[in-house]
Amino acid sequence: MTGRAENRHKTLRGMAGPKAEKSISLALQGGGAHGAFTWGVLDYLLEDGRLAIEAITGTSAGAMNAVVLLEGWVEGGPEGARAQLRQFWKRVSLDGALSPVQRSVFDQFLNYWNPDGSPARLWIDAWSKVASPYDLNPLDINPLKDALGSLIDFDRVRACTDAKLFVAATNVWSGKIRIFNGSELTVDHVLASACLPMVFKAVEIEGEPYWDGGYSGNPALFPLFYETRTDDVLLVQINPLERRSTPRTAREIQSRLTEITFNSNLLHELRAVEFVTRLIEEGKLSTKDYKRVFMHCLHGGHDLDAFAASSRLNAKWAFFKELKDLGRSAARNWLSENYEAIGHKSTLDLRGAYS
Repeated sequence: MTGRAENRHKTLRGMAGPKAEKSISLALQGGGAHGAFTWGVLDYLLEDGRLAIEAITGTSAGAMNAVVLLEGWVEGGPEGARAQLRQFWKRVSLDGALSPVQRSVFDQFLNYWNPDGSPARLWIDAWSKVASPYDLNPLDINPLKDALGSLIDFDRVRACTDAKLFVAATNVWSGKIRIFNGSELTVDHVLASACLPMVFKAVEIEGEPYWDGGYSGNPALFPLFYETRTDDVLLVQINPLERRSTPRTAREIQSRLTEITFNSNLLHELRAVEFVTRLIEEGKLSTKDYKRVFMHCLHGGHDLDAFAASSRLNAKWAFFKELKDLGRSAARNWLSENYEAIGHKSTLDLRGAYS
């Protein structure tokens, strides 16, 4: 082994393919079907191969992408991870391997994106406001549970030491965020992170109920500050922070409220990063006591934001593939513009974008 190769393996941390040159941690947002955009981002990053991944924090669809990537990596490295991600998204699509009963549940609960304004759709909208999943889905049928349980070997995920994994869920009783580490993950932890309370019953873990992690951290960044050595964090953002239009219909208002709620804790953490970074630069804090974080953000921009919020519930395979292609293109452009900065400086203007 050459000296250069020896040095490479000493400095790289996490899941490092043969072409890896720099280490980074990933923060993956949740956003329903829009998580297929993140699939595309991950697919391109794995294909490019220059980034080693030390840790991943994820919520909801972000958590699913993270678990699937990790399990696929253990089985077959970068190409195994790419194949596993594709298989997962195909499996959970309405065109995939869902049983007739599972497909019926998705049709009932996730078919709200159809913008036809039909009386049937209006009736479903009205009924969903007075009936809970405890009324509409008493058997608690969840197609994602079967898909994850059959596709992912959680024993393998728990045993993996190649990269750290953090999955966020919201404790229903306390309202606080709960971070589950990769070493303890089961299918229920991932389902809890993605549990929309108007669609599925709360997921019980250790006797306590949990809802979607997006309500308390989408995603949670702090595990990457305290439990990793890598300074660079790449946020894969799929929820728009700003929409330059005023919602007017009840559905538009509710969708925008959800976006604001799911972004609020992320904005709080990013402001804290900006504050600490500024104090370090001013010499008021020491890097011996505080970690200087290089923040990066990869998002779909106008092309992704142009999709209505309701399209997060579009489970069609063709839609997933469209978002994947958009994610690959965004990742390609981001790497081209920002790769050299990784390890040296932030490429996200925190003060300008989030303060």
